[in-house]
Amino acid sequence: MPVRRPRLSFALAAAVATAAAFGATALATTTASAAEVPLSGYELTWGIKQSYRTYVSTYAQGSFTATDGASQAANNGAFTFTAGAGTYDTTSHAVHLAFKGTITAKSTLHGFVREMSDFQYDSAAGTLTADLVADGGTKQQDVTLATVAAPTSQDLKDLATTLTAAAGTFLGSDTYANAAGDPLSAVKPVSTTSPTPSTPISPTPSQPTSPPATTTPPATTTPTTTPPGSASPSDTASEPAATKGEIADGNLGWGVKESFRSYVVGSVANGKITTSDGAAQATGNGVFTFTGATGSYDTDADTLSAAFEGAVNFKGHEDNGTYGLDLTLTDLKASLDKGTGKLTADVTSLGAKSDDVVLADLKAGSTDLTAKNDVITLDDVTATLTAAGAKAFGGFYQTGAELDPLDLTLALTADATLPSDGSSSTSGTGTGSSGSSTGSTGNSGTTGSTSGGVTGSTTGSVNGSLASTGSEIPAAALGTASAVAVAAGAGVVFAMRRRRTEA
Repeated sequence: MPVRRPRLSFALAAAVATAAAFGATALATTTASAAEVPLSGYELTWGIKQSYRTYVSTYAQGSFTATDGASQAANNGAFTFTAGAGTYDTTSHAVHLAFKGTITAKSTLHGFVREMSDFQYDSAAGTLTADLVADGGTKQQDVTLATVAAPTSQDLKDLATTLTAAAGTFLGSDTYANAAGDPLSAVKPVSTTSPTPSTPISPTPSQPTSPPATTTPPATTTPTTTPPGSASPSDTASEPAATKGEIADGNLGWGVKESFRSYVVGSVANGKITTSDGAAQATGNGVFTFTGATGSYDTDADTLSAAFEGAVNFKGHEDNGTYGLDLTLTDLKASLDKGTGKLTADVTSLGAKSDDVVLADLKAGSTDLTAKNDVITLDDVTATLTAAGAKAFGGFYQTGAELDPLDLTLALTADATLPSDGSSSTSGTGTGSSGSSTGSTGNSGTTGSTSGGVTGSTTGSVNGSLASTGSEIPAAALGTASAVAVAAGAGVVFAMRRRRTEA
């Protein structure tokens, strides 16, 4: 089929799911080699309009015939078109899908025949087109039958449609023009065979994992017999930390953005999330924990600067081993000065790395920095996306979008005990599609064995609609990103480019 490319972007609206995530679409660089990622295996479900199907099958004494890869649901239901193929453009965040299948409506009473084929969905333009033939006449190509609303979830499901004037003319009644059509869904079916989760590889006693160079050296073992005149272990542990000094250990809890996580493992991106090098992810496609804090603090001046170990990788939109979304965050650092500060990270997107990117502005609930039992605890630190962060994530979210809050627990002495929430974490990789889950975690959108460790190799958004947790919509497009669309609180936009491939 020839390529036809109208372009337009529209925002995914919020509600959940992902509109995503840190944006939500594939965070991509503008390199020609990564400009377009092929898509295949999608299905389009649309019923035109229920009242039209009822009219054909009853008042017109007719019927529908589905051929060439199309099918119709029982009881005169909606139609499904198969073998959806097209492209996702990582530069413009545009997607276009063309489907196989022909639907023919034929009336015995009125003698009309209406044939529709070559359906194409263009999320950037927000249109559904088809080739039309009326009563054996000349074929009209790429007629816009309906406009399609922006997605309201991480999946391109149940999108509202409005029939066009051209559709009304073709169907035989002007009353159909500008009338609501049946909802439209364009998804990649989930395999009914659940893959066997891989067993995480944990270091054996004979092969201990070497700590990173930044890890604070462990305290030396206290002799069984305490030398005369020296402090006992209990005396040493009870000594309070100084008001300023070096951080001995600590953790950072941060989910980046819930809607982005949902989008990555959803049925649009069909991706996975992997943690490594000291990071872990909570079950149920939860938040990430980065460990091994180092840095400095001053409780009198109410300042701290902490760096954390661990990496998290997001992959999605895979085609023959090539990913349209491949984003890694490492070397996270949080700094606060009287309750406000910055969150930075090294960002690698599709192989291009940017160091020390200021991802978010931070604001704690209090300007005071206090320690209890030699541990500083800061919960629900607000994180707001910066201009540099928005750029680093390909413009998936607008500057000022609210990210997931941060939780910081910092040990000021080697003897201090860090709190534990008791939750288990995934072994490293999260995958999923359409909300389904496989693997031993039993949580939606994740696979892999549950383990309290932090192992897991880094392997592994795209655009369209990033999952949203509730309300956000990124600004740019279902096209432009974010799951791109609807996220709780932030909108991401996801744009898709229309491209028709030979079928």
